[in-house]
Amino acid sequence: MGEIEQSPSRGETNLVEMPAPTAWPIILAFGVMLSFASLVTNPGIGIAGASLVICGCIGWFREVLPQEHHELISRVGQVPGAVSARTSVARLEVSDRHRAYLPVESYPVISGLKGGAAGGVAMILPALLYGYISHHSVWYAVNLLGGAGVGHWRNPTTADIAAFHWNGLLIASVIHIAASLLIGLLYGALLPIWPNRPIILGGIVAPLIWTGVLHSSLVIINPSFNARINWIWFAVSQFFFGIVAGIVVTHTGRIRTHQSLPFTLRMGLQTRELMRPGDGENKN
Repeated sequence: MGEIEQSPSRGETNLVEMPAPTAWPIILAFGVMLSFASLVTNPGIGIAGASLVICGCIGWFREVLPQEHHELISRVGQVPGAVSARTSVARLEVSDRHRAYLPVESYPVISGLKGGAAGGVAMILPALLYGYISHHSVWYAVNLLGGAGVGHWRNPTTADIAAFHWNGLLIASVIHIAASLLIGLLYGALLPIWPNRPIILGGIVAPLIWTGVLHSSLVIINPSFNARINWIWFAVSQFFFGIVAGIVVTHTGRIRTHQSLPFTLRMGLQTRELMRPGDGENKN
């Protein structure tokens, strides 16, 4: 850390010029540590730390400005040069799946919408069957789903829920269609991640999770509404939805995610640098 060393002469070929060692970075780091330690100790530690930070910065700057300090190191032996028998550069052939983000393929958006619509239709049958068996009315399950849109239903009786209501049917239809399509889109995005048995995820695992989350939530949000739902029949309806939606989605052809293409091509920008020779040109 003294004066700048002189550069080696022509005859001193066994000496190599290297950056001179310095302790100022360690002093600076120690000062920063003491400064933070003062937050839980006393201000004196902080003053000492700040002093070391200032000294460390000044000393480190003087080591590199206006010219870096160097020292001469003796070189032992000769550094062997790189020797190769190849006359040309070999280039690795990397496939499109090299370091790809999974899934490599996914289902199109339309497959999720079709699966959600088919699953929504399939789950209507067990829901209506439950209402007819338990309360002799196919409108019981419909009004349970759309009862939030019926303004005068504050404490409805079982007979009120089992009766037909236009507003309940309308609200239930909107909720059912929207939820079916959204869950269908979710199935289209998740099923490619489950490559071996996608129906297990769509028909069993997801309905069980969805039923458990709703059951746990409604106990706190609306206990009276939760008491009117037969959760076994609800789970059966969800199984019908999951199996049918999963079958429809998985029977649709997959498409590549194009993740290996450059960003400009995925954005639809065609640049001459990224196009292969002859692409887009007329061949005679």
